[in-house]
Amino acid sequence: MIRVQYFARYREALGLDGEQLSDSQGFATLDDLRQHLLARGGVWQVLAEQNLMCARNQELCSLDEPLSEGDEVAFFPTVTGG
Repeated sequence: MIRVQYFARYREALGLDGEQLSDSQGFATLDDLRQHLLARGGVWQVLAEQNLMCARNQELCSLDEPLSEGDEVAFFPTVTGG
């Protein structure tokens, strides 16, 4: 299993804070996982944003980060402050 969490406006747009996906779908990288989610269409297109940030096992990473069984992935928008 890979646990996926959605934060901030992604959580609001998708209507859920997280889910668990079977690794049997063969996600080699975080981007493979993201592409799978984007293929759902509709509101999932929010994850296509260029400023999307991600983390694997609570450490910031890029979309080319490899995934392994049991990983926790988080998607969240860029945080800005004033």
